[in-house]
Amino acid sequence: MSSLIAFNKPFNVVTQFSTHEKYQTLKDYIALPGFYPAGRLDTDSEGLLLLTNDGKLQAKISSPKFKLPKTYWVQVEGLINRQAIDKLTSGVQLKEFYTAPAIVTSLAEPTNLWQRIPPIRERKTIPTSWISITITEGKNRQVRRMCAAVGFPCLRLIRVQIGKYNLFTHQLPLGEWRSVATGDLYLR
Repeated sequence: MSSLIAFNKPFNVVTQFSTHEKYQTLKDYIALPGFYPAGRLDTDSEGLLLLTNDGKLQAKISSPKFKLPKTYWVQVEGLINRQAIDKLTSGVQLKEFYTAPAIVTSLAEPTNLWQRIPPIRERKTIPTSWISITITEGKNRQVRRMCAAVGFPCLRLIRVQIGKYNLFTHQLPLGEWRSVATGDLYLR
């Protein structure tokens, strides 16, 4: 039977079950045989990761062909301006491709986040700001590369939503997982 779970991945956890020489992996949090990540979330990123025991469902969730929106909260270095947000919204030229338009808004510093361990590097003379960015592609380190391309390097990246499934609406604590109905994603 096809099953889907949502996991709130901590910082410095590798999105794999096999042992890693330096970092914790999914096996340190999830003891379910036959489940595999549906997409990636970099070791230095946090937040929502979906896993399934169904290869077809895994492909459907991770494939850009189905344009499943993924929303990230991003803390960037500097005070982001309207010009940078407009560029992100229109699409950004990266080395090998031009990104599809994204939905980007300024965000007040979230008060519902867990403390990151270790904390981000902070510079007393350089402020930070937050944005919410929704993409449908999910290329390698895409959000980080997009932010850097418009002059605002990413300090912290948290995936908060995939499809309709939201970490905070569904109250999924850091390092925890739970079963998810595919209707929570609105897969077509």
